[in-house]
Amino acid sequence: MDKHLYSYINWGLLACMLLLYLVGVGNLYSASGTRVESGMAFNPFYQRQLIWGLCGLVCMLLAMLFDYRQLRNLAWPFFLITVVLLLLVPIAGKTVYGAKRWISLGFMSIQPSEMAKLSVLVLVARLLARDSRPLGWKHFGSVLFVGLIPCGLIVMQPDLGTTLLILLIMGGMILFHGLKGYVLKTCLLAAPAAAAFMWFVGMHDYQRQRILTFLDPGNDPRGTGYHIIQSRIAIGSGELWGKGFREGTQSQLRFLPERHSDFAVAVFGEEWGFVGCVALVTLFCLFLLSIFSSAVQAKDRFGSTLVVGVFFYFFWQIFINMGMVIGLMPVVGIPLPFISYGGSATVVNFTLLGIVLNVSMRRFMFKS
Repeated sequence: MDKHLYSYINWGLLACMLLLYLVGVGNLYSASGTRVESGMAFNPFYQRQLIWGLCGLVCMLLAMLFDYRQLRNLAWPFFLITVVLLLLVPIAGKTVYGAKRWISLGFMSIQPSEMAKLSVLVLVARLLARDSRPLGWKHFGSVLFVGLIPCGLIVMQPDLGTTLLILLIMGGMILFHGLKGYVLKTCLLAAPAAAAFMWFVGMHDYQRQRILTFLDPGNDPRGTGYHIIQSRIAIGSGELWGKGFREGTQSQLRFLPERHSDFAVAVFGEEWGFVGCVALVTLFCLFLLSIFSSAVQAKDRFGSTLVVGVFFYFFWQIFINMGMVIGLMPVVGIPLPFISYGGSATVVNFTLLGIVLNVSMRRFMFKS
């Protein structure tokens, strides 16, 4: 990579990313602790996150080294490899919490659905960049078909949250590119029918119960409503300034479930209060704004569409997870980037940001 490209790095985005990651590791350190009679017992989640973060940084640097336009040629092979891995999950996958989503490699486990987010994003960007005109039925159908293949395999795991996220990322990219009027109107009219199909055919009983619990958490306070109720208690008990680092009773006494993953931000809210949550939301807003500015400044359609996909990738995860922990969204198992624990997700997050930095660095090298 040419040395002069370093002068074009989006340092604001890099600073936001590293700060969010460090906040996440500190939060996991607190969430990993449990009060016992002899003092504190710790699970190694934060240590593993540090290791995954180092792997992610390596992947981010690798993603910055080459000209991102070469991803056009890698889009289809990467997508096909991801589909093969998704097909292997039901056969050789590892069952955790009643779902097969991971493939064990002995020394580590990988989650192909995380790779699917990246592969679909890159391939959709390639397909959309072929033509600047709004999508008609033929072009729209081909893009949609590409996304529905991995979505169909992922929803069978079952993993409704990741399926929903991939569809939302595709939807954001397609709307950014543009749809012809008659295609958009038809999609809007078909949306209720698609939602009804998912409710009656595409969802398991426990997934439907999560949505019903979202509407009335108190209907089953010791069952499906327990997560949301405890999360609200944790965040509300933080009040204005919070209880302090590692002083949260809901997390330290194990009242808050999944405190290292889906509900990690509830731990943060209990310890740092309303002020801390506002600071975290502000940091995420600056982070998203930096990504979007890179999309606007990109000098070719492929680079711009690629970065827009990354923007929606992070935006929807942040929006859904934060809405979930305060009871404004159903519990769908979508983590908060850099704050929630997750090895595969961390590597994908860093890799995607490496691609954004790649596009940003090369914005003065050529024109569309």
